[in-house]
Amino acid sequence: MLLENSPLTAEIYDLLYRLGVSAESVAFFHTAYAVRLAVEQPQMLLLVTKWLYPEVARHYHTNWKAVERNIRRVVAAAWKHDPALLCALARGPLPGRPVPAQFLSILAAYFTDGSAA
Repeated sequence: MLLENSPLTAEIYDLLYRLGVSAESVAFFHTAYAVRLAVEQPQMLLLVTKWLYPEVARHYHTNWKAVERNIRRVVAAAWKHDPALLCALARGPLPGRPVPAQFLSILAAYFTDGSAA
């Protein structure tokens, strides 16, 4: 069971803040929850539109298309605010703004491989 007030959730929130994403919209929370799910269950990243987005949508009582749209907004905000930090998290240059699944993979890898510790 995922705990909203866990240390990992707080770290995810902190990273999103550092990327310039504000907690003033549901997009922030959709993204944070998606990252948390991806850390806990990495296989969800294999089929984001069939597994990950629907699970986030169920949790927030919405549909998967709204989740994808909101995560896309977060990616755009992060890319605009600090593309250098996003490239650092990706451990290499990004040719352009990442797509939502790539963004979630980058953030999940950051927490999974111990870089966040």
